[in-house]
Amino acid sequence: MSREFVTFVVAGGVAAAVNWLSRIALSSVMTLELSVVIAYLIGMVTAYALNRLFVFAASGRTVSDESVRFTLVNIVALAQVWLVTIGLVRFILPAIGWDWHAASIAHAVGVASPILTSYLGHRHFTFSKKADAAANGQEEP
Repeated sequence: MSREFVTFVVAGGVAAAVNWLSRIALSSVMTLELSVVIAYLIGMVTAYALNRLFVFAASGRTVSDESVRFTLVNIVALAQVWLVTIGLVRFILPAIGWDWHAASIAHAVGVASPILTSYLGHRHFTFSKKADAAANGQEEP
C-alpha cells in the first residue's frame, strides 16, 4: 500500500467524519435525503483542502481547474454515497429488522463506499500532472 493511498484514506476519514457529523446535525432540520447531499458538500470542501495540502503532489493545474475536476469525480461518489445510504436505510436494514441507529449506520457505510473509486479518480484525473495529459497527446483546456 502506497504512502499516498494511506494519506488519502486518513484525509478521507477526516472529511468523512465532517460529512457524517454534519448529516446528523442537518437531519434535525431537513429530510435524510437532502441532509445526505448537503453534508456531502461540506465534507467535499474539507476533502479537497486536505487532499491538495497533504495527499497529492502539485499538479501544475490552477485551483479552479482542480476544483472542477474534483467536483466531477465527487458527483459520481455522491451518487454512490446517496444510493448506498438510502438503499440501506429504506430497504435493506428494514428488511432484516435493523432499526438501531439505522440512518447513522447506513450513512457511515455510504460515506465509506467510494474510497477506491474516489482515490483513482483524484489520482488520475483531479490531481494528475498537467504534463501527463500533454505527454499522452491530449490538449489541456
